[in-house]
Amino acid sequence: MSAPLTITTTPRLIDQPVLLAAGGTGGHVFPAEALAAELLRRGHRVGLVTDTRGKGFGQNLSDLPLYRIPAGTPTGRALTGKLLAVVDIARGVVAALALLALTKPAAVVGFGGYPALPLLLAARLRRLPILIHEQNAVLGRVNRLIASRASRIATSFPATRFLPDAIPATVTGNPVRPAILTAADVPYTEPGTAIRILVIGGSQGARVLSDVVPAALAALSPDLRRRLRVQQQCRPEDLERVRAAYAAAGIEAEIAGFFADVDKRLAATHLVVSRSGAGSTAEIAVIGRPALLVPYAHATDDHQTANAQALAHAGGAVVIAQDKFTVERVAAAFADLLGDPEQLSRMAAAARSVGRPLATQALADLVERLVTEARQPAPAAVAAKTSTSKDTVVKRNAA
Repeated sequence: MSAPLTITTTPRLIDQPVLLAAGGTGGHVFPAEALAAELLRRGHRVGLVTDTRGKGFGQNLSDLPLYRIPAGTPTGRALTGKLLAVVDIARGVVAALALLALTKPAAVVGFGGYPALPLLLAARLRRLPILIHEQNAVLGRVNRLIASRASRIATSFPATRFLPDAIPATVTGNPVRPAILTAADVPYTEPGTAIRILVIGGSQGARVLSDVVPAALAALSPDLRRRLRVQQQCRPEDLERVRAAYAAAGIEAEIAGFFADVDKRLAATHLVVSRSGAGSTAEIAVIGRPALLVPYAHATDDHQTANAQALAHAGGAVVIAQDKFTVERVAAAFADLLGDPEQLSRMAAAARSVGRPLATQALADLVERLVTEARQPAPAAVAAKTSTSKDTVVKRNAA
């Protein structure tokens, strides 16, 4: 276990460290790292907490202390596995209580995922201020367990399901990478001679996109096909067949297993085809590009559909469920979108209108507010928690 962080700058509001708990997928980890960097910039002390299996968390912030405590994932396992996971969580809570005694944090911030659960439970036992951040339009299972016991909730979407009525919730948005913020300065331009399409499906592509998108684009008119410039991310095992499908259709295409410069490609595209994870939808909205979204069918509580519908309701996306993502349906959607440049421009503007490029700053503001409220006398703290304003109203339990 690393020693508590000390820094040379003078804290503005928080003289004790803030512990950030995350783990599992990058969707949980990146917002935590973004908040850590912003709090450091403001002169605060920060510690990162994940489980003993966690990888990648904190690698971009190597100067920060990283604490690893036991945790378990009880869902989707046989009874014996569930019991072992509960034992691991209990061990993690004991370790987290020791960590809280050592670091004496001003607040604890959780970003979802079971690696965050022991610290959040320990913080509740110690009656510390707790903030949870939800990246999706549906409160995740761990955040749902903690939400009714949290001090505040930060959401990425104005309409978020499963929020408890009694806990103040603020729409901060979901932090995006600095490269995305730079790309957001590039204005959308309607297609000219070339129509650029970017197909991404998470860090390793998505099989359904490789199966359907090339065939759907091949079904378009020859005039449209000649104008297409496709960039598609695929799984390694799909690269050659996708490349061959575009070549057979006479469509210019760049196929790769991973694009390191997705920010630049998003900024240059006329239409993005993507899954609708929290990070993808946040980036598409911040940059402001039209999207054809295909929610992952097996996402927990169907949260990807909720994310996609939030962008679609704003007018920035067309959503096709995976079981309806057929060559015929997708070809018709492409023909409609690519044949109407003005519609694409309207969608780009609509997507940008719901983007939240200042999400990281808003989240850091909320942490500072939480700590300030916790230090106020009880009546003032109650008044602060029950006050509302236009920028903090969240539509709860939206369908």
